[in-house]
Amino acid sequence: MTADNTKLILDGQKILWHKDSLQAWLRGERVAPITIDCALTKACSYKCVYCYGNLQQNKGHVLSLDHIFRFLDDAAEIGVKAVSFVSDGESAHSPHVYDAILRGKSNGIDMAIGTNGYPLKDDRLEDILPALTYIRFNISAGTPERYSHIHGVPVEAYHKVVQTIKNCVAIKKNKKLAVTIGLQMVLLPEFRDDIMPLALLGKELGVDYLVIKHCSDDEDGRLGVKYDKYDELVETLKEAEKLSSAEYLVKAKWSKILSGGKRRYSKCYAMPFMIQMSGSGLVAPCGFLFNDKYKEKFHIGNIAERSFKEIWQSDRYWGVVNYLTSDKFNAHCDCGTLCLQHKVNEFLWDLKNGDIKIDDIVPPAEPPMHMNFI
Repeated sequence: MTADNTKLILDGQKILWHKDSLQAWLRGERVAPITIDCALTKACSYKCVYCYGNLQQNKGHVLSLDHIFRFLDDAAEIGVKAVSFVSDGESAHSPHVYDAILRGKSNGIDMAIGTNGYPLKDDRLEDILPALTYIRFNISAGTPERYSHIHGVPVEAYHKVVQTIKNCVAIKKNKKLAVTIGLQMVLLPEFRDDIMPLALLGKELGVDYLVIKHCSDDEDGRLGVKYDKYDELVETLKEAEKLSSAEYLVKAKWSKILSGGKRRYSKCYAMPFMIQMSGSGLVAPCGFLFNDKYKEKFHIGNIAERSFKEIWQSDRYWGVVNYLTSDKFNAHCDCGTLCLQHKVNEFLWDLKNGDIKIDDIVPPAEPPMHMNFI
């Protein structure tokens, strides 16, 4: 099966299709997260030059299969619709990643994984691809030498990852699977010359899409991302997008790339709808707040110590929700730039402030792909 590019939203949000949850939230009810982004481990063998995970160190646990299964069972019970293994570690390094994908799917949860692809066992691809809504390979260069430089690995890793992607595409075609296979480039302004080779590689490999996104920085700017330099890449990005066809979509996340790293909302309303979990088991509002220095205000619990259902039901969880929307919190100075929840927060800000009326929300009848990954 080929992805329908007209239904693939790569620069936006999909919370419009969850009106029941929005209405319950506006009534002040406690809603279950629609999407949870999490890691199964903090381990990673890559040393990407833009790695944000290295800035958010926290103490925690090595997650066992029992911890992971209990989390996935709790998530299904309280009504979580989608879980993506995307966070501060490379989940494919966990020996439990394959069982976790299958357990989540059997629980009725939409499952996805973002991975560099190197630790994936190719002989397990046929097991997990039917259970995945999407698999996204994080790859920021289309040549072995640049891949090695950007990701901090030997050039041999490039060839292994490319072969794994080819294997995924072949399995999808042979078995006529619905899984979407994508590539994601984290773009720094100095990667201008890597854009077109990667876009061409994606077309050659036969994946469904390449999404090109900004690089997020923390509140102290420790990665040194020069957001004012992204404007210089516009023409190259447009040239890459011209490679799109009915079978292959190249999409730049324009709304963030050209934002200058700025946000127009001051509160974080998104936490009830989408949260993140560290590979240490830590549950927090988002990856920006994993670091132990945020423990007192924002760390909620750990799935290795307490069930996720108990954590979600706790006064601590909802106290953090309330703090993020209080006058004590200001997203302009208390957050890193362009977080995962950014687009959802823009929408919820307008909804809360009356610029959008809940009764006027009429999403298109045909839902987008990956609807539950908001």
